[in-house]
Amino acid sequence: MAKVIVVNAARCYACLSCVVECAYHRAKAGDDIPLTSGVLGEAACDVVGVGTQPIPLVCQHCEDAPCLTVCPSGAISRDPETDAVVLNAELCIGCRACVMACPFGMIRLRPGGKGMVKCDLCIDRTRQGELPACVVACPSGALELKEVDEVVTEARRRASLALHRAEGED
Repeated sequence: MAKVIVVNAARCYACLSCVVECAYHRAKAGDDIPLTSGVLGEAACDVVGVGTQPIPLVCQHCEDAPCLTVCPSGAISRDPETDAVVLNAELCIGCRACVMACPFGMIRLRPGGKGMVKCDLCIDRTRQGELPACVVACPSGALELKEVDEVVTEARRRASLALHRAEGED
């Protein structure tokens, strides 16, 4: 079943735990390694400020993923087991077409310009039934891993409630 990381921005207080833990996990660095720009550059998520509200940004693993569509080398594919959109660094030619195609800005050049950085939902963890590193690290519960069907059902429920409220105001 396809899963995505769902963001509840109202719960985020910009502690950056998600970014740091993602960076360490992706860099395969132990806790005793200092947080350098090289390690931090491996993070595949981010937190940005919109006014005074911090907003966690994560890959949406789009159903019709533009990054997958434009990749000329086949480096971006969909994992058949988890349905995550993943990047094979060995096949990446560094053309940056995926960077331009991603509507969420969640693919970027690796520090030093050698390849790209993209979330893979911590595929090594999710294949074993574990949560992605960013979700585990989030102390406020702003990030959750949910099944896509559950997310769609909740979105439809909220839209229906909003419609009924709007109709009641007329």
